[in-house]
Amino acid sequence: MWTLAFAIFVGLKWITWRKARNRVPHSSGRSIAYLTAWPGMDAEAFLDSRRRVPVPQFREWLSALSKTLLGAALLWQIARRVPESYTLARGWVGLFGLIFLLHFGSFHLLALFWQTLGIDAAPIMSRPILSKTLSEFWGKRWNLGFRQLAYDLIFQPLHKKTGVAAASLLVFLASGLIHDLVISLPARAGYGLPTGYFILQGLGVSLERSAFGRHLRLQQGVAGWLFMFVITAAPAFWLFHPPFVTRVILPFMYAVHAL
Repeated sequence: MWTLAFAIFVGLKWITWRKARNRVPHSSGRSIAYLTAWPGMDAEAFLDSRRRVPVPQFREWLSALSKTLLGAALLWQIARRVPESYTLARGWVGLFGLIFLLHFGSFHLLALFWQTLGIDAAPIMSRPILSKTLSEFWGKRWNLGFRQLAYDLIFQPLHKKTGVAAASLLVFLASGLIHDLVISLPARAGYGLPTGYFILQGLGVSLERSAFGRHLRLQQGVAGWLFMFVITAAPAFWLFHPPFVTRVILPFMYAVHAL
């Protein structure tokens, strides 16, 4: 899993840097930092030496540190307290711990570090719990690194030819295929489930933006939030399916002495 994820990350990272390197003024040091010490994919923002960003406030550091510690506690303390007979539950606690430790916590701390140095590095996760709609969840709050990458490489070149709806579905399809590669291939099972999950998300976004979705008020209020929550959470077992949890996550947890 880690080998595949790292290989895909490095390849896509290089593509974004190549596209941005001649568009904005930057130093070689920023290029090296972007390629080796930042998980985001907005190369132009990170590299552009003309941009100015405010210095992070103390409460932002405290929030990022709290999420990092929560992830560590879930992974190394709470997961081992789940009875061994609840195998999937153990794996899911560890998985959530890993996500909080990296995506919500450590990557946020890294973003604040770069911002302190005057570099425009937005956090990968932007408080997804505050999302009011499915479109907001995927477009503005969850994994903004991949969102930026998908926008630049897939949506931007295609939306004028195929239309916004079709281009958006292709973005979700690409995300599903990448997740299948990183999740199902190492698990040697569950093929197609992550792709199905993301296709469902794309269809959900299309429904939300349709006339029928507007009639159901899926773009606002309680209905919009409930629709977002159900569509993202209910089929989560398609994304992180049991073979992945038992054959990849649990062995990883043993390897890092979380169990």
